[in-house]
Amino acid sequence: MTLKRIKHNTFRVLSAESRIRNAIVCSGQLTVYGLQFIVYRLTLPTVYCLLLIAATTGCGVYSFSGTSLSPDIKSVSIVNFTMAASGGPANLALQFNEKMKEYYQRNTNLALLPSGGDLQLEGAITSYEVSPTAPTAQDQAAFNRLTVTIQVKFTNNKDEEKNFDQSFSFFKDFPQNQTLSQVESRLIPPILDQLVQDIFNKSAGDW
Repeated sequence: MTLKRIKHNTFRVLSAESRIRNAIVCSGQLTVYGLQFIVYRLTLPTVYCLLLIAATTGCGVYSFSGTSLSPDIKSVSIVNFTMAASGGPANLALQFNEKMKEYYQRNTNLALLPSGGDLQLEGAITSYEVSPTAPTAQDQAAFNRLTVTIQVKFTNNKDEEKNFDQSFSFFKDFPQNQTLSQVESRLIPPILDQLVQDIFNKSAGDW
C-alpha cells in the first residue's frame, strides 16, 4: 500500500471517528440514526474506532473510587450520627452527617433513603480530644493534636459478610502557642473530610 493510500485511509478513519462521537449519546449509547450510520456507512477500521470509544465511555455496572458497585445495591441509608463525646462544637455531628451524605450522593448513584437502604450506616462521634505531641528530631517545635474518633456500624442488607462495626480516627496538629478555639474552624473540615473518605472506602469500596 502506498504512503498516499495510507494517509487517505487514516484521514477517513479519523473523520469517521469524529462523526461517531457526534452520534454517541449518554455514555456510549447510540441514537437510531447512529446505528444506521454505522451499519450502512462505516468501514471496518471505523467500527474498530467505535468499539474503542464505547469501551472508553461505556455503560453498564457503574463504578466509583476505582471499584464497581454490585447492581443489586440500589440505596443507602445514613442514620444521623450522634455526638457522644464531651467537648467539640455543638454542630460537629451535623457537619459530619451532611458531609457523609453529600459524599455518597456525589460518588455513587445510590438513592439516599431515611431508613431501609440496601446499605446502612449509623454510629456516633465517640471522642474529641486535644493532646500534646512529642517533638521529633526533624521538628523541635511543640504541637498539640486534635483527634476525632467516630464509631461506625455498617450493615449490608445484601451481603452480611461485609458488615462491620469499627472506629475511625483522624487528627491534625497545631502549634502549642495557639488555642484550640483559634484553630478549631480550620482543623475540623479536613479531619471530617478524611474520616468520611475512610468510612466510604471501607463501606462502599470493599467489594
